[in-house]
Amino acid sequence: MSKVSYITQEGLQKLKAELEHLINVERPAISRQIAEARDKGDLSENAEYDAAKDAQGMLEMRISKLEQLLANSRVIDESKIDTSKVQILNKVKIKNTKTNAVLEYQIVSETEANLKEGKIAANSPIAKALMGKKVGDVAEAIIPAGKVMFQILEISR
Repeated sequence: MSKVSYITQEGLQKLKAELEHLINVERPAISRQIAEARDKGDLSENAEYDAAKDAQGMLEMRISKLEQLLANSRVIDESKIDTSKVQILNKVKIKNTKTNAVLEYQIVSETEANLKEGKIAANSPIAKALMGKKVGDVAEAIIPAGKVMFQILEISR
């Protein structure tokens, strides 16, 4: 039984686009590389052929992983997200109680996480600490640097 992954409509579109690119662009390109290498003769000592076959294996593994991820993904209706407490797809404005630094993150699935865009995975230590908390609550997150306390300032969609 595979794990269900909750994603946004935007995240679903990105996964589908990547899968389509791998199948329609990358797969034919690697097939051509293998054919060209095969035409060069003895395959037992052909490094180009070995490299192309390795690349093909990696590509097929990525395609399989994406297909499985898409099959087990469920799109979350963002309009039905409750903002009374922190949950997946909420945007959360938090303040580090020690440094007074204010940060804003959106809690997303593991596949959509991107720290540069302010999106953290729901299974990250900070997101886990924030889950279920309300505005004004203080959450304790255990991160590699140690324990950090965050006060929740705002929860939105």
